[in-house]
Amino acid sequence: MIPISTLLGGYRTGYFPMAVDGGIRWFSPGHRGVIPLKSFRAPRRLARVVRQGSMPCTVNRAFRDVITACASRTDTAGNWINDEILESYCALHRGGYAHSLEVWNGSRLAGGLYGVSLGGAFFGESMFHVARDASKVALCFLVGRLRVRGFHLLDVQWVTPHLRQFGAVEIPRSSYLAELEESMRLDCAFAGPVPTG
Repeated sequence: MIPISTLLGGYRTGYFPMAVDGGIRWFSPGHRGVIPLKSFRAPRRLARVVRQGSMPCTVNRAFRDVITACASRTDTAGNWINDEILESYCALHRGGYAHSLEVWNGSRLAGGLYGVSLGGAFFGESMFHVARDASKVALCFLVGRLRVRGFHLLDVQWVTPHLRQFGAVEIPRSSYLAELEESMRLDCAFAGPVPTG
């Protein structure tokens, strides 16, 4: 298992781990994917789905179920989550650093995402869905939560066509590290009551 201190040290300095060929490798891409929180936009149809509230969201209710579902994705996006990654992030969750958002269809887990919260940054790791729009609803809920709680940076690692529709952009590593440094000066709470005052 990757020690919590190693994981946090990696995130604070612009690195994240992935399981590759049976081992753990650390990455810090030359161009980093981010979603600017101020300019995030949801497509009109999805915005209607979110407003209707037909798929409610919860926070940290089923972390292991979410990361397991992400690891079980049949596309390549889940292949980097092996048992060591899974158990390491469950330990991060128990330590209060990793969080999940769950989207529900009745009592059934319809989708969700998970990531790591440090300072004023949220590092999105993976998402999944088994019902249409569920992971997109989770992303909308995430951005709303980060905005309300004063977060500065939403890191999505790499930009995909799926994320580009929400305003995801690539920025040079030097710009990312500057944004990360600014974010680390903040003290934002992802879970618990919204700070006041």
